[in-house]
Amino acid sequence: MDRKEFLRRTCLTGVCGCGFGALALNAGTVTGAQQETVNQVPQQWLISLLENLDQNVDKAELRKIIKMSAGVHYDQLKMDEMLSGYTGKLREFISFLEKEWGWKVDYNETTGVLLADENKTYCVCPVLKGTPAGSPAICYCSEGFAEKMFSAVAGVAVTAEVISSVRRGDKTCIYRVQLPKG
Repeated sequence: MDRKEFLRRTCLTGVCGCGFGALALNAGTVTGAQQETVNQVPQQWLISLLENLDQNVDKAELRKIIKMSAGVHYDQLKMDEMLSGYTGKLREFISFLEKEWGWKVDYNETTGVLLADENKTYCVCPVLKGTPAGSPAICYCSEGFAEKMFSAVAGVAVTAEVISSVRRGDKTCIYRVQLPKG
């Protein structure tokens, strides 16, 4: 699906980012209550977009598109800079994740499978922070983030899949990361 087709499908699903709402609200003086509503609009818009896309777009295509968006948060956090000291040092990075982020990580070097449990009972996604469970399609972004992060550490491309998600009703979020074997 190219960008034009993505936008066409997005508009067909009833979600439009044309900006007329923001223009109307900014035409006059915005009170505190109105500002709070304005601040919620992007998040509610995104929730609606994800739900509509989840219902109207092929899952494989949706996963691919949303995974690509992970780069925005990854870059905003300057992850390449933060991870630079861990390149080629997966065991040290796992220790960091466990000590600093509170994750539980199980890595099988023989199979190349790493299971990374965020070990939190809430969704850590900053985009949907504080929102109730909705479309789990946002978890594809987490897959993309995990792929970028573990690929930077491993020095080779890896794949990641969210196998447990708070947004899907699970206890915690767990990633299955496939690294090169051995």
